[in-house]
Amino acid sequence: SQGIIERDETPMEKEIARLHRVDFEFSDIFYFCRKGFEAIVEDEVTQRFSSEELVSWNLLTRTNVNFHYISLRLTVVWVIGVVVRYCFLLPLRFTLATIGITSMIVGATVVGQLPNSSVKNYLSELVHLTCSRILVRALSGTIHYHNKENKPQKGGICVANHTSPIDAIILTNDGCYAMVGQVHGGLMGVIQRATVKACPHVWFERSEIKDRHLVTKRLREHVADKSKLPILIFPEGTCINNTSVMMFKKGSFEIGGTIYPVAIKYDPQFGDAFWNSSKYNIVSYLLRIMTSWAIVCNVWYLPPMVKKEDEDAVQFANRVRSAIAHQGGLTELPWDGGLKRAKVKDTFKEEQQKNYSKMLVRNGSIG
Repeated sequence: SQGIIERDETPMEKEIARLHRVDFEFSDIFYFCRKGFEAIVEDEVTQRFSSEELVSWNLLTRTNVNFHYISLRLTVVWVIGVVVRYCFLLPLRFTLATIGITSMIVGATVVGQLPNSSVKNYLSELVHLTCSRILVRALSGTIHYHNKENKPQKGGICVANHTSPIDAIILTNDGCYAMVGQVHGGLMGVIQRATVKACPHVWFERSEIKDRHLVTKRLREHVADKSKLPILIFPEGTCINNTSVMMFKKGSFEIGGTIYPVAIKYDPQFGDAFWNSSKYNIVSYLLRIMTSWAIVCNVWYLPPMVKKEDEDAVQFANRVRSAIAHQGGLTELPWDGGLKRAKVKDTFKEEQQKNYSKMLVRNGSIG
């Protein structure tokens, strides 16, 4: 274990069985107290929503700790690094980002005026690939793609773990996808409206995205057309800090069709790709990204997966999540990423209470 404490993952039934054999005893509370103390000392959930701490540090790697004076020589080198990142790299990257975004809007708008045909599809993919690669250069992105023979195919669903809004750019740098998401305003809204004219992205209004049946229906219609680009979905629903994979929402796995899992793992040494949306707005986040030394990551295309006859959507989602976590070297957690902003549901607490009650009934200590 790399944490502060070493957790005992023994199931509740076996743990309490060590204390007594049959009847309820006051010592049963020791198990629940210990689990509570473990959660207080080191919460394995909320720590996934803050930047990953590095094991080591050097003058090129980032750190979450503010600058501390160590020596004059190191201070001078650190200042030179700040000047390079803010006075040279930032203006250059900002220029490239402006070119990429402008080209995306103009190119998609022009291509969108063409009638539907193979030529339009070709030009749309060319615009998306070219502009995505410009945007990756604006981040000084160094990306290693593995197992390209497993790349998502048309009519399929690409499912990936989620660390940052730039995940989509990282993937579209190597292939085109149809995006799924909520309609936004501002600059993002302008980009959405332009790109949807040239590419079959699936954008939902705020009121529509709450209607799970409507979302599923539109996604099924997209997947049914084998000529359309694969859909890109991040089923965690929120950004996790590049150390773990949390619960996948089952909606993406109820659509049907072939799932193409993709594992994304960033190297945190030269730049922190994680977006802590509760701490930084999108502008502050992009500033942090564009003033880092580089964004380095590995992308693994996993073999396609289909739902088995004897498993439901939740089991299928868990199987895909396990494959992604294993390949990316990420910790697999059963928690809902919605805990980033919400409290634990009462139903989850009640489930633990029911499990304990069933255990007592089975042992014969009640009734």
